Amino acid sequence: MGLYGIMTTSVSGMSAQADRMGTVADNISNINTTGYRRATTEFSTLVPEARTVQYQPGSVETHVRRNIEEQGELGYTRSATDLGIKGNGFLLVRGNSETPYLTRAGGFVPNADGELVNAGGFKLLGYNLLSGNLTSIVNSAAGLEVVGTANLGLKSAPSTQAKLQVNLPSNATATPAVQLPSTNSASAEYVGKTSMVGYDNLGNEVVVDVYTAKTAANSWEVSVYNNAGASSAGGFPYSSGPMSTLSLSFDGATGQLTTAPPSLSVNIPNGSAMTIDFERSTQLAADYIVQAAEVNGNGPATVERLEISKEGIVSAVYANGIRVDAYKIPLANVASPNNLTLLSGNVFSPSSESGDLQIGVAGTASLGSIVSGALERPTVDLATELTTMVEAQRSYTANSKVFQTGAELLDVLVNLIR
Repeated sequence: MGLYGIMTTSVSGMSAQADRMGTVADNISNINTTGYRRATTEFSTLVPEARTVQYQPGSVETHVRRNIEEQGELGYTRSATDLGIKGNGFLLVRGNSETPYLTRAGGFVPNADGELVNAGGFKLLGYNLLSGNLTSIVNSAAGLEVVGTANLGLKSAPSTQAKLQVNLPSNATATPAVQLPSTNSASAEYVGKTSMVGYDNLGNEVVVDVYTAKTAANSWEVSVYNNAGASSAGGFPYSSGPMSTLSLSFDGATGQLTTAPPSLSVNIPNGSAMTIDFERSTQLAADYIVQAAEVNGNGPATVERLEISKEGIVSAVYANGIRVDAYKIPLANVASPNNLTLLSGNVFSPSSESGDLQIGVAGTASLGSIVSGALERPTVDLATELTTMVEAQRSYTANSKVFQTGAELLDVLVNLIR
């Protein structure tokens, strides 16, 4: 090929170094892009197949590589919906289509519809626990939904469990049977009264009054009334009899409960049956003391914040403190992550070289854990990129000198006939 071969080879060299500069520019421009993977340029030789006595220069071919498996450093934020991954795996997202993609860009914020969306416009996917979707498919994104707060509006839950732990004075005087609280008489006598708030199916508050009266040595009667039926003066007589009653017995030597099970059930109007547990109540030589009182359920409340565990469980925390597990965020991986196809928006798509999609629970098998309130920094080192840029510049200049020299020699050859 002679002089033309020299010029062609040098042009190939300049083109290769321009590609190298392109990856440097790409890396530097994405130095603040969450989850970005640094691009590098590798070269391979192209040798002419024809074999002649005269030497024929070849050229160079460029290959852009990304070390997608490389773990970036985690930078911590104040947003619970910023998700970093410590270890292997990718978050599953989707754009305007139903096609799922992989990403490590976990900076999600709610959009106008309450959907968690990252800076690239991709929506986070997870399994909806509220609909009972607990089954994940290992090799398919079927069943995944966009994670959001739209279906987490006002929530109320009826009360089903309560706990009342009290001390009953061992020195109290027994009340005659005709004056026990269970008789619903204005002259009812009792040692202690505690009112507790429960909730019906609509979240309305229902107050129950719990009375305790001593019936004999080491024996007590518990009577529960609906506070809504109390007299105008409050308390006895109620408009209807007790909702439920229970007899409690204690060991006279230790003051510990001997009744098993020490609980009763009351039917909350327009609600559920609520079990009140008196376990660990005592009969000691002290006043009537409430040591613990708890009732589950809640009235209507709005979501105050989201919390995400390292296993990917998204919990909605309501203003009244109740927690509801709403979604489970899975992680996905492929056999060869470095061969994933990079797409706009810092997302990846499986290819024939990367292998099929594998989905699992964070923290299991070879998958990493999810870190809430953290973002993965790009794997770009500015000093390395600037060094590479200088090297590419010098190599490009050298190749241009070869081209210039070849052009000068060709000019000499053309002018020989003059």
